[in-house]
Amino acid sequence: MSAKSKLIIKCNSLLIKKFGVPKRQKPLPDPLDLLIATILSQNTNDNNSFKAYQNLKQRFSNWKELLVVKRTKIEQLIRVAGLAEQKSKTIKNLLKELVEKDDIALSFLNNMNNELALNELTRFNGIGIKTASCVLLFAMNRNICPVDTHVHRTVNRIGIVSEKTADKTFNSLNENFPDGTAHSFHTNLIRLGREICKPKNPKCHECPFKKICQFDDKNFEISGVSNSSSFMLLDNV
Repeated sequence: MSAKSKLIIKCNSLLIKKFGVPKRQKPLPDPLDLLIATILSQNTNDNNSFKAYQNLKQRFSNWKELLVVKRTKIEQLIRVAGLAEQKSKTIKNLLKELVEKDDIALSFLNNMNNELALNELTRFNGIGIKTASCVLLFAMNRNICPVDTHVHRTVNRIGIVSEKTADKTFNSLNENFPDGTAHSFHTNLIRLGREICKPKNPKCHECPFKKICQFDDKNFEISGVSNSSSFMLLDNV
């Protein structure tokens, strides 16, 4: 086992000690549900993207109905999540292509390894590596760790990887990722990034990694208790 894998396992254990084992949906969400929810989550918070997702689910009985609805109607329903014009176009185009492939259920992913599945998903306009990897982790139980802004910031500060961009962090982090740890590690790291390891003035006195973290600009000033940010959109789809 590599030094990086050992460090991930150690960090996962410390995160669980701090936050507990994150719950996840049983049964796992439908892959297309998860994909659309993840598109809506881009560049906004989980609460707003969940409202947008619920607006669509309550208005339509299945996703194919969106194909015959004006895009501006979809845009109106998801406006709370921001970038509504862009996201409505992405969702419309995605559904059109899936219907043309006669695979609205994304079943073509089932027999692919992670690399091939990621390549196939990122062929769709508006779907990047983070969105694609979320589908694999949350809807297909693949042992893959998506990298959003929180995961990128925290794993680089801790010293698990040393990369300048989220995509490079994703590639480095997911080399031989320890089995069975991705969901817990990813979910708890997001909570760490929201509550403690913030971009500015991190609350290092609360951090479970304060003894091993490689971040140079640690902040040990006590400035109030962190607010809980435990709601995770993709575990509530």
